[in-house]
Amino acid sequence: MTSYHAMKTTACLTHLGVKIGGLSDDEAKKRLEQYGQNILSLEKHTSPLRIFFSQFNSPIILILIVATIISSLVGEWVDAIAILSILILNAVMGFLQEFKAEKAIEALQKLVAQTTRVMRAHEKKVIDSKDVVPGDIIFLEEGDKVPADARLLEATELRVQESALTGESDAVRKTVSIVKETAQLGDRINMVFSGTNIVSGKGVAVIVSTGMQTEVGKIAKLVTSQKEKHTPLQLKLASLGKFLALLTIVISVIIFIVGLLKGGSLVQMFLTAVSLSVAAVPEGLPIVITIALAFGIQKMVKKNALMRRLSSVETLGSVTVICTDKTGTLTKNEMTVVKAWTNNKVVSLKNDKEIAKAKRYLHKELLAASMHCNDASVYEEEGEIKKTGDPTESALLLLCHRIGLFTGVADKLKRVDELPFNSRDKRMATIHKIKNKKVSYVKGAPDVILEHCTKISVNGKVSKLTPKRKKELLSVVHKFSEQSLRVLGFAYNDKVKSKNDYAQKLIFTGLLAMMDPPRSEVAESIAKSKRAGIKVIMITGDHLGTAVAIGRQLGIEGSALEAKDLDKVDLDKVIEDIGIYARVNPEDKLKIVHALQQKGHIVAMTGDGVNDAPALKKADIGIAMGISGTDVAKEASDMLLLDDNFSSIVNAIEEGRGIYDNMKKFVNYLLSSNFSEVLVLFVAMLIGFMYNGVLVLPLLAIHLLWINLITDGFPALALGVDPIDKGIMNRKPRDPKEHIITRNMLYNIIAIGILLTAATLYLFSVGLAHSPEKAWTMAVTTLVVLEIVRLMMIRDQYHTAMLSNKYLNYSILLILALQLLLIYTPIGNLIFKLTPLTIFEWGHIVIVSAGIFGIGKFVSEYVKHLTNQQD
Repeated sequence: MTSYHAMKTTACLTHLGVKIGGLSDDEAKKRLEQYGQNILSLEKHTSPLRIFFSQFNSPIILILIVATIISSLVGEWVDAIAILSILILNAVMGFLQEFKAEKAIEALQKLVAQTTRVMRAHEKKVIDSKDVVPGDIIFLEEGDKVPADARLLEATELRVQESALTGESDAVRKTVSIVKETAQLGDRINMVFSGTNIVSGKGVAVIVSTGMQTEVGKIAKLVTSQKEKHTPLQLKLASLGKFLALLTIVISVIIFIVGLLKGGSLVQMFLTAVSLSVAAVPEGLPIVITIALAFGIQKMVKKNALMRRLSSVETLGSVTVICTDKTGTLTKNEMTVVKAWTNNKVVSLKNDKEIAKAKRYLHKELLAASMHCNDASVYEEEGEIKKTGDPTESALLLLCHRIGLFTGVADKLKRVDELPFNSRDKRMATIHKIKNKKVSYVKGAPDVILEHCTKISVNGKVSKLTPKRKKELLSVVHKFSEQSLRVLGFAYNDKVKSKNDYAQKLIFTGLLAMMDPPRSEVAESIAKSKRAGIKVIMITGDHLGTAVAIGRQLGIEGSALEAKDLDKVDLDKVIEDIGIYARVNPEDKLKIVHALQQKGHIVAMTGDGVNDAPALKKADIGIAMGISGTDVAKEASDMLLLDDNFSSIVNAIEEGRGIYDNMKKFVNYLLSSNFSEVLVLFVAMLIGFMYNGVLVLPLLAIHLLWINLITDGFPALALGVDPIDKGIMNRKPRDPKEHIITRNMLYNIIAIGILLTAATLYLFSVGLAHSPEKAWTMAVTTLVVLEIVRLMMIRDQYHTAMLSNKYLNYSILLILALQLLLIYTPIGNLIFKLTPLTIFEWGHIVIVSAGIFGIGKFVSEYVKHLTNQQD
């Protein structure tokens, strides 16, 4: 690799084969073909066709395919078409939702700045950032995102925010000076890097590398080294599919053999076994889960969380630890002046009320220095406050704005000269002409400012600044610093004669202390997490003192550790006790995630920088910042935080828990219903119900399809949007190893299944005394009503109000209407071999169903007590 940072600008241009007038259009086209587009090839995006066919990659779906083939072979085309319809509907729904999620990510990426100003053939042009090539000369100014790695040719007060790449939070001042060939990335002050942001100033640079050859691209390759992880949902559904497949085969074989032994015909028993296979497999489960997850994603977007993968929604509900950045996530990511020392007083400036109260104490020259010794700008646009420039300087102007001083460019005194800030002098001075005299305003590190002050202004009186007074002021600075506040000192000189007076013989006017304040809603969200049994860990690149101060203010518990001490401790032993990690670089995040996962935690990790990508990939839920996050971080994530706000993570976890509860409801419901149907056929086969010497089964294949596709499907879908239990965040996180079917649910399904079977067979036998058609009508209608009763039982178990879900209410009414249509229309009677019921027969069904509801509630409570599990 060529070390452009160690070469003169002329040598760089020569090496890249470009002159100051830029590349010709033809040369740029050739280089685009040679080097490729300026994009990051992080992952091969799944093709739409592959997404569609992946919807069939499930044991449950494979069983249904086999059942379709068998049904068509024996001439049962109604069964085959019905099953095939479910398969296609499931695939289409899954495809649409996953494809929609991918498109949503692509759309979000397009919000990132996509154009660059370049010099081509001696003309300035604006082109797509993806089309820049090595050798292109680009123009940079405040607010720009650097499109590719480039060597600076010109730099005027150029400062670049490189935290996304280096982790360094302070903006870096850039020059064109040569640096050593061995200089580290953060020390290459004559280079600008892809994905970083111009904070202030202007620059001209020549691009030296694009796409995957940039520093960002090199780190992006690390992302693919982390394997894709299976979520708990995927693992549990795979396990459930295998279990149901085995169960289906065993029971179908038993029924087939027993039926033959009881004198049934080979064809009849084969059809019975096939219909039983259809009943045993909850074919509605995959589609209902997909739709529930899709609904969940839509609800989460409204709460500023965008899930990149459907199945990751459920993982959120299992989270036991949230590892979060501080800046911008826990805090507002905007420096705010919160205290001042002025006119011998310490005043608080945290809100408009305090500012109004303190306004009369603020030294006018302190405010003048804040406003004029400043390169930022604050202005109103359509009623909204806009800020440009360095965050610290913006905070000073915002204070002036809130006090009532307009801080637009026209409002500032004319600047005639300046001494720019640098890390050696630690101060900035600006010189202004007022009438016929020059005045300098100076700001900087308090100790440096005090060192150059000879006088102090208090309440309009200027007096000598004694060593004793300086010591007192430094004590104030120390107290501010102990509160993790960033402190600046301010002074002025109203008798500037020459350049030597710019920052000498100054009159001290005050101190301003600022911080990046916590978001107002975060403390409650952390308390909410605590109640939910979720540990919140702050991981920040900031100093330990600042991290601890913010952490304690927000209620984050646990000890604090600096990254430099990570290798000095046994992380496995202390990981549970630490709540704050400071001065952390992205590589340290991987260690922390790994140590937490080794302890069995399900970890959610936030990140925004390029270097965060491996840790985001490693975490169970990688959360990228939608506003400040880099493309690489977003690609590596499972979830995008659209407002970069910690509270949105907690809201998403709550939603994830609610979705999991609803999935358990409809898994319970579907398996209860299908188990009852299997048990009805199985027990009926053992009993051997006869009519005129012919074996009569209580349910035909078409009845099973009717109940499964219509009766099961609609309520199960509606359960997916059931309201979340108000106390859901007062529960501890689920054991990540817990199966979706708990012992409580299993015993419940078996016990209730037996009750439903007994009731159905009893009413079937009552109907069989009249005719097979009457018996089938009684059996089908009883199962329809009992499954609605079962629905009510399950929702009661989760303390869900009876009429709280309008979609469920509509679905129940629809099912009953369709069942009545089937019973009381000639076409329904013909196709389904049913007959109308009398009022007396309906009364019989209702009485039995009410009894089952009462007994079922008692059984559910007993099972809960027996298993010591709530669901």
